[in-house]
Amino acid sequence: MKLTLSIAGAVLIATVAAWPSGAVAKIRCNGPWQIVQGNEIATPYCGDNYLASVARGYGSKVSAHAIRNNPNTKREICQFIGHDTRVQDICAGFRQDDGSHGGHR
Repeated sequence: MKLTLSIAGAVLIATVAAWPSGAVAKIRCNGPWQIVQGNEIATPYCGDNYLASVARGYGSKVSAHAIRNNPNTKREICQFIGHDTRVQDICAGFRQDDGSHGGHR
């Protein structure tokens, strides 16, 4: 009985120790902008989310995760929809017609 209580107590302590303390911060985006203390700033995370959203509007099935984790995917999407004024800044350096030869900065 004591062993069972000791194991249960250890599991409870481990669970409480692993529990996140306080509020878990979540990145909030407004289109390509990240909201930080009430201000909008350009970040790659929100920019990639927005690029994926615009690409899906063109019929692509790309995810923001794929764009963030594969520069070739981002380049392909930018070559496909980079002419759209909503994503021109996000795609700067990834399009062949912007003088960068399709590379990334």
